[in-house]
Amino acid sequence: MTIQRYLEDFAPGQRFSGGTVTVEADAIMAFARQFDPQPFHTDPGTAEATFFKGLAASGWHTAALTMRMLVESGIGIAWGIIGREVEQIGWPRPTRPGDRLRIESEVMEVRRSRSRPDMGTARIRTETFNQDDEVVLTMVAALIVPARAT
Repeated sequence: MTIQRYLEDFAPGQRFSGGTVTVEADAIMAFARQFDPQPFHTDPGTAEATFFKGLAASGWHTAALTMRMLVESGIGIAWGIIGREVEQIGWPRPTRPGDRLRIESEVMEVRRSRSRPDMGTARIRTETFNQDDEVVLTMVAALIVPARAT
Protein backbone atom coordinates (compact mmCIF):
# COMPACT_ATOMS: atom_id res chain seq x y z
CA MET A 1 0.00 0.00 0.00
CA THR A 2 1.32 3.43 -0.96
CA ILE A 3 1.59 5.99 1.83
CA GLN A 4 -0.63 9.05 1.32
CA ARG A 5 0.56 11.90 3.55
CA TYR A 6 -1.33 15.15 3.90
CA LEU A 7 -0.37 18.52 5.34
CA GLU A 8 -1.48 17.45 8.81
CA ASP A 9 0.93 14.48 8.67
CA PHE A 10 4.03 16.67 8.44
CA ALA A 11 5.82 18.42 11.30
CA PRO A 12 9.12 20.29 11.63
CA GLY A 13 11.96 17.94 12.46
CA GLN A 14 10.40 14.96 10.69
CA ARG A 15 13.01 13.07 8.63
CA PHE A 16 12.96 10.88 5.52
CA SER A 17 15.77 8.85 3.94
CA GLY A 18 16.24 7.41 0.49
CA GLY A 19 18.69 5.79 -1.86
CA THR A 20 20.89 4.27 -2.93
CA VAL A 21 21.71 5.06 -6.54
CA THR A 22 25.07 4.19 -8.07
CA VAL A 23 26.26 6.70 -10.65
CA GLU A 24 27.93 5.16 -13.71
CA ALA A 25 30.31 6.99 -16.08
CA ASP A 26 28.15 6.12 -19.10
CA ALA A 27 25.08 7.64 -17.42
CA ILE A 28 27.03 10.81 -16.51
CA MET A 29 28.12 11.27 -20.12
CA ALA A 30 24.70 10.41 -21.61
CA PHE A 31 22.90 12.90 -19.36
CA ALA A 32 25.48 15.57 -20.10
CA ARG A 33 25.38 15.05 -23.87
CA GLN A 34 21.65 15.74 -23.75
CA PHE A 35 21.39 18.45 -21.08
CA ASP A 36 24.81 19.90 -20.09
CA PRO A 37 27.33 19.19 -22.88
CA GLN A 38 30.51 20.46 -21.27
CA PRO A 39 33.76 18.48 -21.63
CA PHE A 40 34.19 17.81 -17.89
CA HIS A 41 30.85 15.94 -18.07
CA THR A 42 31.21 14.29 -21.49
CA ASP A 43 34.89 13.41 -22.07
CA PRO A 44 36.93 11.65 -19.36
CA GLY A 45 40.25 12.48 -21.04
CA THR A 46 39.54 16.18 -21.43
CA ALA A 47 38.00 16.29 -17.94
CA GLU A 48 41.39 15.44 -16.40
CA ALA A 49 42.75 18.88 -17.37
CA THR A 50 39.75 20.84 -15.99
CA PHE A 51 38.82 22.32 -12.62
CA PHE A 52 37.29 18.93 -11.70
CA LYS A 53 40.45 16.91 -12.53
CA GLY A 54 38.30 14.08 -13.83
CA LEU A 55 34.83 13.20 -15.03
CA ALA A 56 32.11 14.82 -12.91
CA ALA A 57 28.35 14.53 -13.16
CA SER A 58 26.40 17.64 -14.06
CA GLY A 59 24.88 19.21 -10.99
CA TRP A 60 21.53 18.88 -12.75
CA HIS A 61 22.13 15.13 -13.09
CA THR A 62 22.78 14.95 -9.35
CA ALA A 63 19.60 16.98 -8.78
CA ALA A 64 17.59 14.60 -10.98
CA LEU A 65 18.94 11.58 -9.08
CA THR A 66 18.08 13.36 -5.83
CA MET A 67 14.52 13.82 -7.08
CA ARG A 68 14.27 10.12 -7.88
CA MET A 69 15.48 9.19 -4.39
CA LEU A 70 13.07 11.69 -2.82
CA VAL A 71 10.15 10.12 -4.69
CA GLU A 72 11.29 6.67 -3.53
CA SER A 73 12.00 7.82 0.06
CA GLY A 74 8.55 7.15 1.44
CA ILE A 75 7.70 10.83 1.86
CA GLY A 76 4.43 9.87 0.15
CA ILE A 77 2.82 13.27 -0.42
CA ALA A 78 -0.77 12.56 -1.49
CA TRP A 79 -0.62 14.54 -4.76
CA GLY A 80 3.00 13.63 -5.43
CA ILE A 81 6.05 15.85 -5.01
CA ILE A 82 4.99 19.18 -6.47
CA GLY A 83 7.59 21.90 -6.10
CA ARG A 84 6.46 25.45 -5.62
CA GLU A 85 9.96 26.84 -5.27
CA VAL A 86 13.57 25.78 -4.83
CA GLU A 87 14.84 28.30 -2.32
CA GLN A 88 18.44 27.08 -2.30
CA ILE A 89 20.53 24.54 -4.17
CA GLY A 90 24.23 23.89 -3.95
CA TRP A 91 26.84 21.37 -5.00
CA PRO A 92 29.66 21.41 -2.42
CA ARG A 93 31.58 18.64 -4.23
CA PRO A 94 31.22 16.81 -7.53
CA THR A 95 29.45 13.53 -8.07
CA ARG A 96 31.87 11.04 -9.63
CA PRO A 97 31.58 7.77 -11.53
CA GLY A 98 31.01 4.95 -9.05
CA ASP A 99 29.54 7.16 -6.34
CA ARG A 100 26.71 5.56 -4.37
CA LEU A 101 24.25 8.29 -3.45
CA ARG A 102 21.65 8.48 -0.71
CA ILE A 103 19.51 11.31 0.66
CA GLU A 104 18.43 12.63 4.03
CA SER A 105 15.50 15.06 4.13
CA GLU A 106 14.08 17.06 7.00
CA VAL A 107 10.85 19.02 7.26
CA MET A 108 11.73 22.58 8.23
CA GLU A 109 8.30 24.24 8.22
CA VAL A 110 4.68 23.38 7.50
CA ARG A 111 2.19 26.15 6.68
CA ARG A 112 -1.44 26.05 5.56
CA SER A 113 -2.36 28.46 2.78
CA ARG A 114 -4.63 31.31 3.87
CA SER A 115 -6.09 31.73 0.38
CA ARG A 116 -6.38 27.98 -0.33
CA PRO A 117 -7.05 26.18 2.99
CA ASP A 118 -7.32 22.86 1.12
CA MET A 119 -3.52 22.90 0.74
CA GLY A 120 -0.33 24.27 2.18
CA THR A 121 3.43 24.26 1.92
CA ALA A 122 6.09 22.06 3.47
CA ARG A 123 9.65 23.40 3.36
CA ILE A 124 12.02 20.45 3.05
CA ARG A 125 15.83 20.48 3.31
CA THR A 126 17.46 17.62 1.43
CA GLU A 127 21.10 16.62 1.42
CA THR A 128 22.56 14.07 -0.98
CA PHE A 129 25.56 12.11 0.28
CA ASN A 130 28.09 9.89 -1.47
CA GLN A 131 29.41 6.59 -0.09
CA ASP A 132 31.96 8.49 2.03
CA ASP A 133 29.17 10.54 3.69
CA GLU A 134 30.34 13.65 1.82
CA VAL A 135 27.57 16.04 0.78
CA VAL A 136 27.31 16.39 -3.01
CA LEU A 137 24.04 18.39 -3.09
CA THR A 138 22.04 20.55 -0.70
CA MET A 139 18.58 21.83 -1.47
CA VAL A 140 15.76 23.61 0.31
CA ALA A 141 12.44 23.37 -1.51
CA ALA A 142 8.90 24.48 -0.78
CA LEU A 143 6.49 21.69 -1.74
CA ILE A 144 2.75 21.97 -2.27
CA VAL A 145 0.92 19.53 0.01
CA PRO A 146 -2.84 18.88 0.08
CA ALA A 147 -4.75 19.12 3.36
CA ARG A 148 -7.17 16.42 4.41
CA ALA A 149 -10.77 17.00 3.38
CA THR A 150 -12.76 18.07 6.42
